[in-house]
Amino acid sequence: MKQGPERGEWVRKTFWACFVIAVMMFTGAAKAQSGPDEGSRDLQIWTSGGHGLTGSTSSTELWNVGLRYGWVLTGPHGPGLLNGNFEYAVDVVPVFVVFQPANTAYGFGLNPIALKWNFAPGHNVRPYLEIGGGTLFTNDQVPSGASRVNFTSGGALGMYFLRNKYNVAAEVRFMHISNASIADHNPGINTVQFRLGFGLFTHHK
Repeated sequence: MKQGPERGEWVRKTFWACFVIAVMMFTGAAKAQSGPDEGSRDLQIWTSGGHGLTGSTSSTELWNVGLRYGWVLTGPHGPGLLNGNFEYAVDVVPVFVVFQPANTAYGFGLNPIALKWNFAPGHNVRPYLEIGGGTLFTNDQVPSGASRVNFTSGGALGMYFLRNKYNVAAEVRFMHISNASIADHNPGINTVQFRLGFGLFTHHK
């Protein structure tokens, strides 16, 4: 496994590869929209960082980079302040780094379930709630002494800051990492993260 400066170089190259892929996705899309309207597709590149909350994993820190593809499936529904629409999305996470006291683990994540409620438009800011989950594969055990295969679950509260074409999304995310007892040792990690995304909503002809 890469050591020292080579690790940092690997992380930088992977990040820029993700960025290039995201740009290709964006430039290949048709007819950009400013917000999450029914029938639109959600294209985003994002990065997130945070740390463990309790116990022996409270000193564990995380950093990840991912790509999102989502489908806004409904028009506005619901009363008053709850009015909004439903979105389903998938995240691919090619960079997932876990900084543990004993070592640093590098991994890849796939989150096939992201269920999202985008609240009704309000000028250039649009809040949302999300729950979801997926799988994490790492080169070292996470937490130390547990498993190289883990499952992730959690939720997020965030906001879109909309522009004419692109948007910025900022959110606070809770994530639980656990091997679901497929290994003998399953302490799990509860984390809080801040996530920042750059993307756009499109309609395809």
